[in-house]
Amino acid sequence: MTRRELDAARITDPALRAAYTRCRRLNARHGRTYFLATRLLPVERRSAVHALYGFARRADDLVDDLDGPRTPAERDAALRRLETDLARALRTRTGRTGTGRTGTGDDPVVRAVADTAGRYGIGHPLFADFLTSMRSDLHVTDYPTYADLRTYMHGSAAVIGLQMLPVLGTVAPREEAAPYAAALGEAFQLTNFLRDVGEDLDRGRIYLPADLLGAHGVDRPLLEWSRRTGRTDPRIRAALLAAEALTRQVYRAAEPGIALLDPRTRPCVRTAHTLYGGILDAIADQGYAVLHRRAVVSAGRRAVTAAAGLAQIAGARARARTARRAPRPGAALSWKGPVE
Repeated sequence: MTRRELDAARITDPALRAAYTRCRRLNARHGRTYFLATRLLPVERRSAVHALYGFARRADDLVDDLDGPRTPAERDAALRRLETDLARALRTRTGRTGTGRTGTGDDPVVRAVADTAGRYGIGHPLFADFLTSMRSDLHVTDYPTYADLRTYMHGSAAVIGLQMLPVLGTVAPREEAAPYAAALGEAFQLTNFLRDVGEDLDRGRIYLPADLLGAHGVDRPLLEWSRRTGRTDPRIRAALLAAEALTRQVYRAAEPGIALLDPRTRPCVRTAHTLYGGILDAIADQGYAVLHRRAVVSAGRRAVTAAAGLAQIAGARARARTARRAPRPGAALSWKGPVE
């Protein structure tokens, strides 16, 4: 399947094909929900999504230091090297003429994402904003207000939706679809924040805003007590319920944007919307025990949702075939039958 995706995207350079393959493996290994939804995209667009995911994952792993113990200063230096590599690759890929070379960049993931940015005209400032938010994770451990969190999420989540928009395609001007794409990125990340409260706390971070937590009498010591002892508290449950309600509100704000996408990519995004929303359902079903275990959508539910997405794709293709076979307006009137 990897070869088919690369061939469909007309990615022929061997080094670049290897770089995209590396990104696809990262997506398949770490982003199960995201990867499943990506399978519903037209085959020629999947490699670009893998590249965007792979780069985001690489930066996130550097910040979270999953490869071994390093100091914040060392992680910051590693992130800056990644940023420098990307900036050089983006300059080389686009160049003055807009063509440039492929396969540049020290990191294979950087080579793939720079190529994707060039192919789809993805704005370079979006990557700079993303890396700014990633760097803040090295020293920011909590967010006083939801407004503060949204500033962070602009770079960490909203820009991901905006990067995806040229790949997905739209039936309306891109600027009209952009706010919805940004909101959906934020909805996905708020879902992750709620799901990963316990794991993030182990890293010293709290992403749920302090004003939301404080409104229900929750603070860091109470969360740490619950994580450490495995015990629950009604105040924590109330705060998590409020966080869930906020997240669902963002999903509702983002949903109208799906209709603005290319019909061929709508099933992918709608499936991702449903699957990530299903994580919220799983959290509720497990009694909001996110401080003690990770909520996941069952394999059966993922399969049913993916099947629905495939049905949408089949329907869209059938409608497209019907439209191609339909006579052009005025065709019957212009036809001249046999001369009598």
